[in-house]
Amino acid sequence: MTHDHDLVLSPTAAQTEAALNPPAGRTGTDLVVETLAGLGAATVFGVPGRPAPGTSAALDRSGLRYTGLRTEHDAASAADAYGRITGEAAPLLLPAGPGALGALSALQEARAASAPVLAIGSGAPADSFRGVVKSVHTVRAASGVPSAVAEAWRSALTAPHGPVWVDIPRDVLAAPAPLPVVTGVDATPEELVPRVELTAVAADLLTRAARPAIVAGGGVVRADAARKLRQLAERLDAPVATTSGGAGAFPRTHPLSLRSWPAGRPTTGLLEDADVLLVVGTGLDGLPVPFRPRGRLIQIEADPGKLEARHPALGIHADARLALQALLETAGERTDPAAAERVRAVRDAVRDQDTGEDAPEQRILAAVRRVLPSAAPSFWDPTPLTHRAWAAFDAKAPGLLHSARGGGSGYAFPAALGAATADPTRPVLAVSGTGAALRSVAGLATARQYALDVTWLIVDDDDQPGPDHVALAESFGVPGVRTSPEALETDLAKALTTPGPAVVHLQVAPRMPAPAG
Repeated sequence: MTHDHDLVLSPTAAQTEAALNPPAGRTGTDLVVETLAGLGAATVFGVPGRPAPGTSAALDRSGLRYTGLRTEHDAASAADAYGRITGEAAPLLLPAGPGALGALSALQEARAASAPVLAIGSGAPADSFRGVVKSVHTVRAASGVPSAVAEAWRSALTAPHGPVWVDIPRDVLAAPAPLPVVTGVDATPEELVPRVELTAVAADLLTRAARPAIVAGGGVVRADAARKLRQLAERLDAPVATTSGGAGAFPRTHPLSLRSWPAGRPTTGLLEDADVLLVVGTGLDGLPVPFRPRGRLIQIEADPGKLEARHPALGIHADARLALQALLETAGERTDPAAAERVRAVRDAVRDQDTGEDAPEQRILAAVRRVLPSAAPSFWDPTPLTHRAWAAFDAKAPGLLHSARGGGSGYAFPAALGAATADPTRPVLAVSGTGAALRSVAGLATARQYALDVTWLIVDDDDQPGPDHVALAESFGVPGVRTSPEALETDLAKALTTPGPAVVHLQVAPRMPAPAG
């Protein structure tokens, strides 16, 4: 057996010139940023107190854009959102020493959402990160920097995506680097392909099913598989429900759309009654309602730890896009004229629930939806209003509705700053309660410094004494306005259409929704 092949391994003339004549004054940090630039990174996130002396000079030499936030948590949250919006690994430079541990809760959020973040630091306990991130990469000498960073990049972008940690000793970062300029870097992510015998069985089950149904989660969004999901649902005449992480993966107006789940007992009942239930890109964890499927379960999941973790299933370890493509190539076509009627009945029942005691909150969400541009992303902290948004807010498209699930409150505003950094051509909305707003108020300084087009809607959600949020925003040089449910649509529209950051304080206290079951 031979492994001989025809890869082109010789450097280009430009690469040879750069390698033989490196600029003076380079350090280990230059190796880091040169590798990041070679991998295709455009933006680096960080905080005051950089990993090593010379970081600014290294970034200037690399051409990478630097966005600085005021806390490790906020910088990691911004990198998380940048990764979600772009689908690229977001580099995060953390301070040397234990201060980097301040990013742990935000990295846990990135892990829960499978957001690709490449965190780099030195001197923090690696075991603290090992239990949170997808992989840990340790560097011993300057010559190992490019390979370790490239391998971490590959890990972050191989399904399931996730945050990774690279530990580089401070003396390696700060010391002169008499090494060639890093120019040739390849870290192509591995494809997670489904096993054909499993997709053959799954396709047969779905084709012969009497009442198939589909649940789509965040894995469909991350894999850019929404179009394939719709094609499969239409081929099978199968109703589709999306989890909060899968918001936008299937059009809410489609005749087969059950919309968000769990939105209430009617939706859960239809899914439990399916004789074959296809679950794509979700582990079905953290559901607020009991779920007891009575039919055969098929689960497609990139994270092996989530396969059959909640329910016995035909588990298919694969990227959602590739697995759905395999099913499209294999499944037959079935017709079920009654499917759309069953979906309509469920949607009517859920709508009747929404017109009851939740009506005031539904009107607030409707006002937000009317003025938020259809292509604008939104980021939500855990609030009573957010709980309703998971079920009732139309994301319009995949990747536009994000909420904190693994890292707690204080996520929305710094995440919105990261999204605005990723795409400055469209406004971004952040929604927080008054309690969460105090956790991320330092982000106002970043928003002002970089003129980021983020509107921060702060909603009263507790009765604890707090600051004047409008005055606080204005003290950072960010315009603010107090509003009411009646004036919200006008005030929010003005903030969203005015370039730069703004704060809108909605003085109302939404109540927690009743349990969905």
